[in-house]
Amino acid sequence: MTSDLAAVVGERLRTTRRDRGLSLAALAEQAGIGKGSLSEIENGSRNATLGTLYALAGALGVPLATLLAERVGAEVASPGISARLLETQRLETGVVEVYLLHLDAGARHESPGHGRGVVEHLLLTRGRAAVGPVRRMTEVGVGETATWESRGRHRYRALGDGPVDAVLVIRSCG
Repeated sequence: MTSDLAAVVGERLRTTRRDRGLSLAALAEQAGIGKGSLSEIENGSRNATLGTLYALAGALGVPLATLLAERVGAEVASPGISARLLETQRLETGVVEVYLLHLDAGARHESPGHGRGVVEHLLLTRGRAAVGPVRRMTEVGVGETATWESRGRHRYRALGDGPVDAVLVIRSCG
């Protein structure tokens, strides 16, 4: 994450937290991160990982793209995984976010639930992966898709010896 993006994310995070009437300590507790870490992220002095941003977005009840200020090209990562925002559309029925997702060879990533009415659609463009809810993961190859409600924890796992690339569409209703 660039320092410019870190500053924008921090500002969006602080504004959204205050709009929700949450203290720094309350949001940190709900997201399962340290209060000091949250303060550093809000001040733009610390880069948040993809996992941390998803935890914060979930605790605030907003799509990840909201914290990224809907900046096309914004990229966030955690070890072994990265997501680059390609597009966001705000519709009367909710929000649609489109990401380019990359997993390094052998990478495993677990994402927290994103709330009710959130559905993920993944189209694999390279490699082979197991994706979806923790107890119902689906294997997909190039050109194949998987769709799941992401209310609960879900995983992305690169299978085989190579990296995985995919287009991930997240649809939030309401």
